[in-house]
Amino acid sequence: MGTLNIAIDARLDPGKAGGVESVILGLAHGLSRLDPGDEVYHFLIFAGPQPWLEPHLGGACRLLQSTQAVKQPSPLKAFERALRHRLRSWFPSKDRAEVKVPRSDGTLEAAGMDLVHFPLQSAFLTKVPSLYHPHDLQHVHLPELFTASEIHRRETLYRTFCGQAALVPVASEWVQRDLEAQFGLPPEKVPVVNLAPFNAAIAPLAPGRREVLARELGLPPEGFVFYAAQTWPHKNHLALLEALALLRDRDGLRVPFVSSGRKGDYFPILERRIRELGLAGQVQFLGFVNHETLQALYALCRCVVIPSRFEAASFPLWEAFQAGRAAACATTTSLPAQAGDAALLFPAEDVPALAEAIKRLWTDAELRTGLVARGTENVARFSWDRTAKLFRAHYRRTAGRALSAEDQQLLAAPPLF
Repeated sequence: MGTLNIAIDARLDPGKAGGVESVILGLAHGLSRLDPGDEVYHFLIFAGPQPWLEPHLGGACRLLQSTQAVKQPSPLKAFERALRHRLRSWFPSKDRAEVKVPRSDGTLEAAGMDLVHFPLQSAFLTKVPSLYHPHDLQHVHLPELFTASEIHRRETLYRTFCGQAALVPVASEWVQRDLEAQFGLPPEKVPVVNLAPFNAAIAPLAPGRREVLARELGLPPEGFVFYAAQTWPHKNHLALLEALALLRDRDGLRVPFVSSGRKGDYFPILERRIRELGLAGQVQFLGFVNHETLQALYALCRCVVIPSRFEAASFPLWEAFQAGRAAACATTTSLPAQAGDAALLFPAEDVPALAEAIKRLWTDAELRTGLVARGTENVARFSWDRTAKLFRAHYRRTAGRALSAEDQQLLAAPPLF
């Protein structure tokens, strides 16, 4: 039947997309390592160079340049978003502006694509058969974090693109059940494709580089609690700050804390709370860091804490396991199933329970050793090689191509969580 040309939408602004960027890079890494077949993978990008992605492409992976350039938000728009976070609880918006559903600019069709994979939450209308990832329906479960207009926009776009797609892959069984319940999608349309930690695909740090980065960043020499997450409200940095203050004031335990991830519109609220709690000398928010620095932060921290209020699946949890670091995470959505017995668990809104988890991880070396052993065993089940093969099997089946015995085995296997 000839070459199967698959487009993968990689049109994002690096450093701002959170875990979705890791999904794109993981796909690039995994698909580049597949044995040669009839497939060619075309990563759809904005006009111009893409240094964040290009080094990870090889094998049957190519670049497909769109005519569109990345949109840079104006300072006024950024100010408006920050102000919206402050005013949302005071003046709930009832505005539901008309949502314009994007349409293909013709790039896919002109390039003769047989299939398009939308791993971003954004997509566009096209007659090319598609796979679409809504990733999660956070707006349904945490509506207080969204304006009425944002909820309306998500509902419109997610339902439209789920309806258009031949398949709606998700990262966990929790999200699969949620999409079936909230959107009424049939189970066969919502396959679980477990992802994997991207730090496993990064070259090890050069000798001495970790120590250099520790000095450059001014990291605490005794170690620190680490959380890799953009400052979106649902990531729940506020609860973590409250827990650190509780440990200091109640137990006399001063635990250093470091967070990486883009400082978004919500960050000024965190800054104000840091000042109110007197934590300025105890916490560091580094902003977005590159993969080398992220790798060093995992290596230098004593433990990882993930208090997130909503996760389809947590890359920081996998990254902690991959780096050999003990972790604690919230009992939120998919997190308990992903963690298994390899992390301490606490309710996301229970600050004393979060403080207790931090205290145990920080002070109990034997506990950390046991969690690391179980975390290492847990994460060993996941790899981008396996994930890429499973996506390839879905691509082939969706396009009506012959399936290998390995494809059939992967498609029939139950998800890992």
